[in-house]
Amino acid sequence: MSLAIDPITFEVIQNALASVADEMALVIMRTAYSPVVRDTMDYSTALCDREGRVVAQGLTLAVQLGAFPDIMRCVRRDFGTDLGAGDVLIANDPYGSGGQHLPDIYIIKPIFIGGRLEGFAATMAHHSDVGGLTPGSVAIHATEIHQEGLRLPLVKLYEGGRECTTVLRIIAANTRTPVQVLGDLRAQLAACAVAERGLVQLVARYGAEALAGYFDALHDHAERIMRAEIAAVPDGVYRFTDYIDGVGETPTPLAIAVTVTVSGDSVGIDFTGSAGQIPAGINCPIAMVNSACYCAIRSIASRAIPNCEGYMRPVTVTAPAGTLVNPLFPAACGARGVIAYRVFDAIMGALAQVIPEKVMAAGEGGPSLFSIGGTERGRPFVLTEVMVGSWGARAGRDGLEGVSNPAANLSNQPVELIEAELPLKIARYGLVPDTGGPGRFRGGLAFDREFHILAAEALFTVRADRRDHPPYGLAGGGSGSPSVNHLIRGGVDRALPTMPMEGFILRKGDVFLHHAAGGGGFGDPFRREPGRVLEDVLDEKVTLAHAAAAYGVVIDPVSLTVDEAATRRRRAGTAAAAD
Repeated sequence: MSLAIDPITFEVIQNALASVADEMALVIMRTAYSPVVRDTMDYSTALCDREGRVVAQGLTLAVQLGAFPDIMRCVRRDFGTDLGAGDVLIANDPYGSGGQHLPDIYIIKPIFIGGRLEGFAATMAHHSDVGGLTPGSVAIHATEIHQEGLRLPLVKLYEGGRECTTVLRIIAANTRTPVQVLGDLRAQLAACAVAERGLVQLVARYGAEALAGYFDALHDHAERIMRAEIAAVPDGVYRFTDYIDGVGETPTPLAIAVTVTVSGDSVGIDFTGSAGQIPAGINCPIAMVNSACYCAIRSIASRAIPNCEGYMRPVTVTAPAGTLVNPLFPAACGARGVIAYRVFDAIMGALAQVIPEKVMAAGEGGPSLFSIGGTERGRPFVLTEVMVGSWGARAGRDGLEGVSNPAANLSNQPVELIEAELPLKIARYGLVPDTGGPGRFRGGLAFDREFHILAAEALFTVRADRRDHPPYGLAGGGSGSPSVNHLIRGGVDRALPTMPMEGFILRKGDVFLHHAAGGGGFGDPFRREPGRVLEDVLDEKVTLAHAAAAYGVVIDPVSLTVDEAATRRRRAGTAAAAD
């Protein structure tokens, strides 16, 4: 007999599941040891049903949340019925275990109630260091995954409630920061315990079979909403190609080509034509590519959609094997995130052809990644700094700045904590005028972050992008400013590649300055209201010269008011010259 779904009970259960997943996220944030987890919030949480399908996800890193189905399929495949109460699984391997890159370690706990498997608690956290060529384990110059650190296939960290100390000892021996890594693993375990408690309470209240029926209804509900949103997009085939600048001193552009096919209430995303995998650490395993695709399609929805696996059903992803978006073993992938963010940008570019009012111009290109480490006073230190910045503009809205990329949910680490815990000084951190792409709606401003080295010696790597291919604008909007990396030593300023194929030795007094990219603009800049340009000038986001050149708005430098007559003449004259 089929279960009758009560709408009130459905809402209560849906919100209870979301609350459990969010509580898991809060537990990790409050108990984690490393800054990259505690402050940057580079982690994700999920609660799954007995089939391993995600029924709730914490409000954490969007571009990772859609990856849980991949590892859960591996769990069901590799362990099947070989799971029991008190077991806990651990993995990070992208090749065969559903991982994304080696610093992202999954902790997964099957939840047994009354002797029967009723669900799974799943967590993922970016750990500060898992070994490899460089501190932070994200070396661009790694040419195969064996150089990137410790690979963990799906294995049991706990069996029957008993901890496998051998696994933990192996992990501790292969990281530069064992205290932080083991502490963050404990935080993930604590989050799984919270999920187990929450599911036990729900089963006790509603019964296991009834609850399973509501889980099925939740998946179906999310699917219906997603299909309705896709059905509102005109059928068609929409193509767009965006580019990664490439790696090393003389980079070769790397294409991320996407074909988005909307057919009725489903959408296919095909990356045929994208660049092949390369011998560098930016290849992106398919789990994260899938997640970026789900995130992009979900972002065009106008209604709230439950954070469960059902909403993914109408989306099909095709990524040829052996490419940047689906590399084959043993391709290096430590810094793979830049590809996932470009996947998001490429899908936005394709959909802009049909629903420009629902998408945004390109943002900063994803978080810039700066990792540095060494030894100071006999103790190792590692900083993994995931720096977030700017959005592109949208129809009706300027791009945001000082926030995470829309495909992420990260936070820049507080300057005070970095300086208190590490031999580093942050001498500059702020927004840069004139860097947002001009448009009727302006792109978000770029930011600068300047690190001074206080240790005797340290090794650093950096992953940035959007120098040679700055963030695109839409509907006549201009591109955002490009990114730049600087290494300053003895007063000599050396421009570094966005993704160097080497690590750099820094010594006391050396300076690394990162200038992120600005967001693209939306719409004709000469249609921006002069009053809004004036506000930007008063807020020091736009200079007087840029206001006149980019927007055709003339502002009196003394009274700081718009010269309306001069503005009309300038805009008319520039438009006539363009014709």
